[in-house]
Amino acid sequence: CGVIFSRTVQADVNPFNTSDSDEEAERRREPSPSAEPHGASLAPFSSQTDAEPRALSLPGTRASPGGDGVPTETRVSVDAVAAQLLRDQYILTALELHTELLEAGRELPRLRDYFSNPGNFERQSGTPPACKDPGAVALNRTGSISTLDSLDFTRYSDDGNRESDERVAVLEFELRKAKETIQALRTNLTQATECEIPSQERKNYKSSPEIQEPIRPLEKRALNFLVNEYLLKNEYKLSSITFSDENDDQDFELWDDVGLNTPKPPDLLQLYRNCGSSQLSPREMADVAVGMDTSDLTKDFITQEPVQRIETIQQEIIQELEYQISLLNSEKQSLAEQITQLQRKLSPAFHQALLSFCHTSADSRLGSEVSCIADSEESVMLMLGRCLPHIVPNVLLAKREELIPLILCTACLHPEPKERDQLLHILFNLIKRPDDDQRQMILTGCVAFARHVGPTRVEAELLPQCWEQINHKYPERRLLVAESCGALAPYLPKEIRSSLVLSMLQQMLAEDKVDLVREAVVRSLGIIMGYIDDPDKYSQGFELMLLSLSDLSERVVSATHQVFIPAFAAWTTELGNLQSHLIPSLLTRIERLLQGEHGLDEHKLHMFLSALQSLIPPLFAVVLQNAPFTGRARLANEVTPIEVTRFPRPASPLQDVSTLVGGREQLAALLHLYEHQLQHEGTAGWDRLLWVVNQLLPRLIEIVGGINVSSSTCVHEFSRFFWRLCRTFGKTFTNTKVKPQFQEILRLSEENVDATAGNGVLTKATVPIYATGVLTCYNQEEDRKLLIAFLEDVMTTLSLSHAPLDSLKASFVELGANPAYHELLLTVLWFGVVHTSALVRCTAARMFELLVKGVNETLVAQRVVPALITLSSDPEISVRISTIPAFGTIMETVTQRELLERVKMQLASFLEDPQYQDQHSLHMEIIKTFGRVGPNAEPRFRDEFVLPHLHKLAMVNNMQTVEQKRMDVASQLFEAYSALSCCFISEEVMLNHFLPGLRCLRSDMEHLSPEHEVILSSMVKECELKVESRAMGEPPGSMSIAASLVGEDAKTKFLSKMGQLTTSGAMLANVFQRKK
Repeated sequence: CGVIFSRTVQADVNPFNTSDSDEEAERRREPSPSAEPHGASLAPFSSQTDAEPRALSLPGTRASPGGDGVPTETRVSVDAVAAQLLRDQYILTALELHTELLEAGRELPRLRDYFSNPGNFERQSGTPPACKDPGAVALNRTGSISTLDSLDFTRYSDDGNRESDERVAVLEFELRKAKETIQALRTNLTQATECEIPSQERKNYKSSPEIQEPIRPLEKRALNFLVNEYLLKNEYKLSSITFSDENDDQDFELWDDVGLNTPKPPDLLQLYRNCGSSQLSPREMADVAVGMDTSDLTKDFITQEPVQRIETIQQEIIQELEYQISLLNSEKQSLAEQITQLQRKLSPAFHQALLSFCHTSADSRLGSEVSCIADSEESVMLMLGRCLPHIVPNVLLAKREELIPLILCTACLHPEPKERDQLLHILFNLIKRPDDDQRQMILTGCVAFARHVGPTRVEAELLPQCWEQINHKYPERRLLVAESCGALAPYLPKEIRSSLVLSMLQQMLAEDKVDLVREAVVRSLGIIMGYIDDPDKYSQGFELMLLSLSDLSERVVSATHQVFIPAFAAWTTELGNLQSHLIPSLLTRIERLLQGEHGLDEHKLHMFLSALQSLIPPLFAVVLQNAPFTGRARLANEVTPIEVTRFPRPASPLQDVSTLVGGREQLAALLHLYEHQLQHEGTAGWDRLLWVVNQLLPRLIEIVGGINVSSSTCVHEFSRFFWRLCRTFGKTFTNTKVKPQFQEILRLSEENVDATAGNGVLTKATVPIYATGVLTCYNQEEDRKLLIAFLEDVMTTLSLSHAPLDSLKASFVELGANPAYHELLLTVLWFGVVHTSALVRCTAARMFELLVKGVNETLVAQRVVPALITLSSDPEISVRISTIPAFGTIMETVTQRELLERVKMQLASFLEDPQYQDQHSLHMEIIKTFGRVGPNAEPRFRDEFVLPHLHKLAMVNNMQTVEQKRMDVASQLFEAYSALSCCFISEEVMLNHFLPGLRCLRSDMEHLSPEHEVILSSMVKECELKVESRAMGEPPGSMSIAASLVGEDAKTKFLSKMGQLTTSGAMLANVFQRKK
């Protein structure tokens, strides 16, 4: 309050005069008896300190004609009042007037233009109207030290060459400086109120010059600043350092730290030179705190100033300080909002789930120690006191993790870069081969270190340690490097994340031979993708995804689906490339695979299709977050909770749709509106969903149509993909968008039975994928009925069209793998059993063969065998023959004796009934079935039924007169005996059935196929030798032709001849299959 200003600076110009209307300006140019002197009208405060408030010189005020001097009030225009308020800087009053006029519907252009112009509030006085006392000089508000236009970026930035253009860092710095300024203002306010000298003491100092007035805090800080400035200018650097240390509560870098609104005086040298030559007379000076007009200032006026006036001035200063604090608080909030807007818009739940894959933990005692990184010498001592009791007795190789807190704290606070580098080198080489817990401890410490020291030091000090060990001979050390890159990603500069760190991880992924290291690399790459913001790195990320998916290790591929693909998809979504590039690129690669000339690479197909499957959750999240109802989701109050089975179980938290959209409550609200939109309002204007319906689904269905239906792997992969797609997008979407497109392609109807154009697609993989991938998504009664009807229609249509049954078989195989659909499939087959068409009944009989292996024996006894026995007595011989493979499969898989006897009797009726003696097709089917199930059937059934009947069939074939039929039966018998030769056969059966049957078959082959006859002769010879050796005293037992050939020259001959023959692969495989 004791700052003295010269009279020459008191004539300040009112900045609001420019906002007056033309009428006001004209009236001010006209002379008026009531007009004030020019200097008084321009000054912000009047010299009439104790007088009554002067009347406003408004256009509507005139003197009374009576001459008594009392003014009469006429109507004053609102615009004139507003102009006077702005001219005298009664801003708050003007704002209240503006608000009331707005509420009344009478907006004033002058006030609207003034308050809508932010320039009126940036560099002008912040003094509230309460401080406009006509005796105090205005306190000009200092410009904010934390606004962008006044900030020296290169001065405040940690790294001026690179980080000065980082807007986020700048805003964070501004926010921090604003907080510091608020604290300084509050400190000055306290000092101003506590250190004010009473007026009586002031009188004593004025009246007795020999009594020196005590130095005020503001004066002390100003003198300290000038002294330090003088020392620095004159090269007294050591003295300056010592002086700064003794005044550690003051920042000598900024004059603003001295005090609020305090102008900087000249330096000490200038003050010394001017102290004797420019003394101002008392009448040429004015005390700002007193605020008197210099024209009325007398030598004794200060001593006569009333105490009430001083208290008024103090209150005005306090109000000014509080007003500036409120402005800085508003500025701080604005900066915080700008920082929030500049950050990436991933949901906090997604970031939290992504960072959960970093192997860091603070649950243990050591974890809490490391997390509490020290920030002062005193806390270092405290940490040493806590850690040394653990360090001293345990400095062994297995206990060196106890040293980690001490090493990191020292490295964090040590002033020498060389020493810090040495300490961090010790940290990374502390343990020769760190295990999981030890690596977790080191990573937790590194993260705490990075959080404390900032991005610049992390780049300069921690990353070089990782780079040095990227090719270390121990995989545990390389594993530590890979995990460190991911854990440190949030604390690295963005340029380093997308260049050096990405290159390090890419090199390790391509070159490292250890699965665990590559797995950690993929997880860290996923975390990097969650923080990268360079669009040019998208193509590199896509190639890294394909490289990770093609890895031969299941661990690496699993990590790719759990971490990398969800993180990469989230970044791709922000770039707008999910639907425009990422998914179409994978579809293009699948199409090229299916069109390849060298056969289908099922491994690559699985790789691309699994990647597409992992992209379904982010695709659905994009659809929800860009829907017409997205803006209304926040307004929903009570929403039905999400069912547990609403979505397929995600492979990781990052594939959980609730994580992607920001939480289960938000997802529940979006789902409620999503279903309502689909059911009642349609998809008009919903571009993201229309892309799925009009582009993705048709392209997928076209791809499915090109798949070879015999490839069970491809059918299974696409079925699982469509199942997850339909389950994720919901039942309404499946019923209204997916099923109609498939039904349009399949076109099942009786009218198209004979039309070749309408049935081609029924033989493709479209049928099993639609049946198992779409129709099985939901398991309500109506859904099951729809699936049953579809399978019945397909079976009927294919049978009547004489089309291949591969698509129907693929459907039964895929559905039969799940026991929940066994009853449903048996229902479909019973429909075929009782169908009027023999073609459909034949198809049903053949389908039982596929179903028997997976169905439990109870269902086989209750549902399968009765149906087969019904078909075995069918009027059509073709239907009866079609049941033989299913009967054979039952003999191969069932263990119930009673059930086996029923099947045995039915097969015996086929073989022994005279009506079947000339049924060449039936004999062929029985021989083929015996060769297929004989090696794996129950031994008693094989010895007592299969081998005797094969002997009989071989004998009958010797008497066959039709050459072609004899050759067909002989070929089937050869394959059957080849398969049964691997079995251990008793000596009795060998003499009575197996050897005689071989001789009969050899007799046929002598005339029909000499190359087969050579092999059969070898087999007969070995059997005879074996029987003879047994008869000469060796213990009785069973024998195997294949076993007897071991070690013999005939083995080579036998196998070479077998390789030359065109027998089926299944039969040759069974030759060497051993019965257990």
